[in-house]
Order: sequence, then structure tokens, then C-alpha cells
Amino acid sequence: MSVVPAQAVAGAAPGAGAGAEAWTGDGAAPLAPRTRFGPALGAVYRAQLSRARVARIPLLFVATFQSVGIMILLRGVVDSGDPARSVVSGSSVLVVAFVALNLLAQYFGQLRAGGGLDHYATLPVPPAAVVLGAAGAYASFTVPGTVVTAVTGCVLFQLPMAHLWVLAAVIPLSGAALAGLGAALGLLAPRPELATLCGQLGMSAALLLGVLPAGRMPEVIGWARDLLPSTYGVEALSRSFDPHPDWLAVGADLGVCAAVGVLSLAVATWAYRRAATR
Repeated sequence: MSVVPAQAVAGAAPGAGAGAEAWTGDGAAPLAPRTRFGPALGAVYRAQLSRARVARIPLLFVATFQSVGIMILLRGVVDSGDPARSVVSGSSVLVVAFVALNLLAQYFGQLRAGGGLDHYATLPVPPAAVVLGAAGAYASFTVPGTVVTAVTGCVLFQLPMAHLWVLAAVIPLSGAALAGLGAALGLLAPRPELATLCGQLGMSAALLLGVLPAGRMPEVIGWARDLLPSTYGVEALSRSFDPHPDWLAVGADLGVCAAVGVLSLAVATWAYRRAATR
């Protein structure tokens, strides 16, 4: 019986050249090529939106009920004017903070602790697509609760609804800023309990600094309010309740939300790469 070298067999087989090039010299097959960013983002977004729709509907109800309850409680001490606008705007954006910041921080904290990042790391999906897809899904999930809260607040405080279309910009831009922050907190926290704590503290800050009227706060608290990304979404929505809104100021506030969103999502993507390669 003659012995034929494996290389000769590989070279004789039809089409073997392409197959041989797919293997590395140490016998390990390389991973599949990366999927393009657009299709990968769409796939992650749809998967996360489906998961959130099943698992998070009760929590979205809680977030909406919480915001509406806060407005009802404050209705007894706030009549109209700027304080009423702050209460309605802050309560509406609070729904976004509860889901996009608090729940996303918990999700990525649990994903990191449970080894879920290893699953994503083996897929030919760009890290930015994973972070943006999850953040976009959680931010989209806040739309019904935010709209219900804003409309309910306008009814309670007799505010005009003519410019509530501003929510079409406030929700995604505030959601991007807060979702990026929540993802970064969840990925950077060494333990899931700390990720949950950070998410809860961030939501509490959005509650206290966003809902309460800014004019009644101490100056130091006002500085802290300026550092919170959701503040600018609150201000943009609050300005839209004016009879003749200052659209340049509204655009400036939304621009700050957009800039913070890009920065926070970039930090979250870096944190994802860091966590996935450890």
C-alpha cells in the first residue's frame, strides 16, 4: 500500500485551492468575514426590540405610571407657567431615562456577568452595531410611554399640544444620550449589582434634576443639572410649550443631546470592546 502525502491529495482535488486557503497554517479555520455595518445593525436592532417587547412591557407600564403619578402629585403644588412646563417635560423624559439608562445599564451588566458578551464576540458583527442596535431598541421602546405621559401632562396642566411633534426629535436624541450612558455604565461596572446601582442613581438624578423646576433649585444643583444629558431634552420640550417657541434655542438643546449621544455611544462601544476581549 502506497502512502500519498495529504498535500498531494489536497492539490489534486478539484476546487481544493480555495478550500486550502481558508485554513491557517496551524490548522485553525478563521472566523467568517465581518458583516457590513448596516445589515448587522438592523439585525441586532430587530432582535433586541423583539426581546424588549416581550420582557419589558410590564416595566414600561411601571415607568409610565410612575411619571404620570409624579405629575398628579405635583399638580397640587404647581399651577401653571414655567414650573408646569418643567414638570411635564421632565416627567416625559423620565420615561426615557427609566428604560434607556436604567434598564440598559442592568442589561449590559448582566450580559457581561453571564458571559453573554462571549456570544456576541464570536459573531461577525461590528462592536458598534451591537451597542447601537441595543441602544436604539431600548430607546424606541420608550416612545409609547413618553407620548402618553406628555399628553396626560398637557391635559393636567392645560398646556398646548400644538408642538408636541418635537417629541419626534426629543425621544431619539435624549434616548441616544441616555442609552449610551446606560450601556457604558453596564459594561464598565465590575459587577452587575454595581451596574444596577449606577442605573438607578442615573434615573434618580433625571427625576430630581429634570422634573423639579430649575428656578427653585440652589445654584450648585443647577450646575449638576447642566451636566445631565437628559436636561437638554427636557429644556427642548419645555420650550415647545411657549406660544411662540424659540426654535433656535430648541435646536441648540437638541444639538447638545445629539453631541452627547455620539460621545456616550462611542464610549459604550469602546467599553464593549474592552469587556469582550478580556
